[in-house]
Amino acid sequence: MIRTIYLFAITLMWGTTCLAQQEIPLYPGSIPNARETPDEEIRRADHVVSQVSRPTLSVFLPPNGKANGTAVIICPGGGYGVLVIKREGYDVAEAFTKMGITAFVLKYRLPSDKTMSDKSIGPLQDAQQAIKMIRQRAAEWKIDPKKLGIMGFSAGGHLAATAGTHFSKSLIDNPGNVSLRPDFMILVYPVISLSEKMGHSGTRTNLLGITPSPEQISQYSNETHVETSTPPTFLTHAGDDKVVPVANSLVFYEALQRQGIPADLHLYTKGGHGYLKTPAFDEWFGRCLHWLWQMEITPQP
Repeated sequence: MIRTIYLFAITLMWGTTCLAQQEIPLYPGSIPNARETPDEEIRRADHVVSQVSRPTLSVFLPPNGKANGTAVIICPGGGYGVLVIKREGYDVAEAFTKMGITAFVLKYRLPSDKTMSDKSIGPLQDAQQAIKMIRQRAAEWKIDPKKLGIMGFSAGGHLAATAGTHFSKSLIDNPGNVSLRPDFMILVYPVISLSEKMGHSGTRTNLLGITPSPEQISQYSNETHVETSTPPTFLTHAGDDKVVPVANSLVFYEALQRQGIPADLHLYTKGGHGYLKTPAFDEWFGRCLHWLWQMEITPQP
């Protein structure tokens, strides 16, 4: 039955025309925690972006009349050094829209002492701002503000998990006290911990510097910040991932279980880091869709 649902979903997903994106500035005014520097963003031919200092949100709307009210913010990976913004952003967003889910690709600031006063909080500020903006404009985009989740790949998974475990402290201007808690998380081969034991050293260095303090490492090791208010979570990872050890997903799943948080964990023998060929997109994405339906976050098509 589940396999039938997957095939139906993927057939529907690839059988319709994708809608064009709209890219909007993330902040209506000045960017918090930013230094006065020129925009030196670089976009390569393979749609990998680096030196991001002007964060944006790309909006992907389902076809007219197809929006079901659920929305997801997608955080591409890249070790906090680049953003793999097409494969781990735009392509996934388009897939969601074909299932009636509104998607937003977050081009978040990449940590830099040159562009930020405190580079360690820049990405999280952008994730919080995205959540706030979307909830404030929910009616415009036909979104249920109580069905807004966040998704991340690799280091983008670290950002998504940080947003889902550190939402009680606002790092942005939020006079209306808009909730910054995502309603669900989808974490794909995520960096969870910044510890020496299982963390990804490049992600840790880019976010916290070469010699981070034990307090900084603890602050951004998200497995230690799971509470009863942490959102329901879908996790997927490959056992042969040599870049981000599968232990990251395992330790986070165990922390969620201890707190009684609903969670799915899907592991694959092969897939490496990036799921370039195995498992196929329709495999892991189909399981993600099934989880969203099962959790009644989004209706079945």
